[in-house]
Amino acid sequence: MKEQISDKALIKQYIQGNEACLEMLINKHKNKVFTTIYLIVNDRYIAEDLFQETFIKVIKTFKSGKYNEEGKFLPWVVRIARNLAIDHFRKSKRMPTITSQDGEDIFRTFEVAEDNREQSYIRNQKESTIRNIINMLPEEQKQVLVLRHYGDMSFKEIAELTNVSINTALGRMRYALNNMRKIITEKSISLQ
Repeated sequence: MKEQISDKALIKQYIQGNEACLEMLINKHKNKVFTTIYLIVNDRYIAEDLFQETFIKVIKTFKSGKYNEEGKFLPWVVRIARNLAIDHFRKSKRMPTITSQDGEDIFRTFEVAEDNREQSYIRNQKESTIRNIINMLPEEQKQVLVLRHYGDMSFKEIAELTNVSINTALGRMRYALNNMRKIITEKSISLQ
């Protein structure tokens, strides 16, 4: 198995002129950065634009010599992405939601084997039900739950991104799961 090069080494080599290192950095972190943006803007095309804008800012910071390496490249990039996505909403005066109007969303689970229509319908119904339940949660709980399960972020990363302690992030996750169970029970929702 090939050993992964550290972010610090990739950044240093990129600043010294190795353009391929930037591509490696982007590929290494694109899922978490894109997911963060998409969860806020809820539109794939806008998310792609903001993703590019995020890395343009990263490049400008590198080129200007203002990047301060403290071993926290990913939280720094995610913070840039999050701020750009929030700024987008301030400009458009829309409120962010998790679900997408066109059916494209990050909750979609891709399966290697093709489902028949009935299986696909059932899976879509379950996903829709889960999205609706998640949307009923308080914003702070929803954010931690989505970043953890769909953004595949650690509680440490979530804590840094949301500017709270790890214990607070863990507590919000616990409350989110408890509230989801409560909603499912109270509304007699079946996920079978």
